[in-house]
Amino acid sequence: MMMQPSPLYRKRKRTNLIGLTMSMIAMSLGLIALFWILFVLFSNGLAALELTLFTNDTPAPGSEGGGLRNAIVGSLMIVGLAVAVSTPIGILAGIYLTEYGDTSKTAEFTRFVTDIMLSAPSIVLGLFVYAIAVATVGNFSGYAGSLALSLIAIPVVMRTTENMLRLVPGSLREAAFALGAPRWKVSTMVTLRAAKSGVITGLLLAVARISGETAPLLFTALNNQFYSTNMEAPMANLPVVIFQFAMSPYENWIQLAWGGALLITLAVLALNILARVFFREKVKA
Repeated sequence: MMMQPSPLYRKRKRTNLIGLTMSMIAMSLGLIALFWILFVLFSNGLAALELTLFTNDTPAPGSEGGGLRNAIVGSLMIVGLAVAVSTPIGILAGIYLTEYGDTSKTAEFTRFVTDIMLSAPSIVLGLFVYAIAVATVGNFSGYAGSLALSLIAIPVVMRTTENMLRLVPGSLREAAFALGAPRWKVSTMVTLRAAKSGVITGLLLAVARISGETAPLLFTALNNQFYSTNMEAPMANLPVVIFQFAMSPYENWIQLAWGGALLITLAVLALNILARVFFREKVKA
């Protein structure tokens, strides 16, 4: 004769079923919201994906047609410079926090400041850069926009690098030290290589975050209706153009705003896919 499940077993099974059901409902709600956003974005943005979007500059108020060439180029330059500045600083700072100053007062203070910067609204960082790099100079510029985005990206890269390096087994470091490798070589050639997948993920998260930031660029790079590659002057950029065009009364401006939003989404998606494919190839090699 089979034994009947105990009351404790039935209670645990019932609790597990309730937890699993609530988790599935929460996941379903999140997926529904995500696919709804993507559906609206693609349904409105695909109509704007024409050749003129990449060959024409933003139109004047009331004029027909136009494109986002100047905004696309400006965003690539501003975000590219911000990534070039924040990547080495964030990675090296993460290495220091993990490998050199794990228990020092400087490391504790750095982590505290990093947590503040991670939780600070982006508009606060934009106002800070405006006060030190725009108001003092007397004009908006692409360099100021890159500086503001760098301050947003550095804490993300730093904290992700630190967390990923802490997951590397200590025996791997000890083996490298036993072979006579200096600490700087162990940090860069052993532990960083072992954690490069997570570091790349952190870098991608930082790029995805700063690619759509609007508030900092409103106070730093501002905007420019014309095509310009001069980083010392105001520059057009996709987030600010989307912000301005989406609230305009002109139909072509609104359509261009949808097209710009779709471009940012596709760019972040493509960057994630290419980075993961590239990393897989490096692992197989």
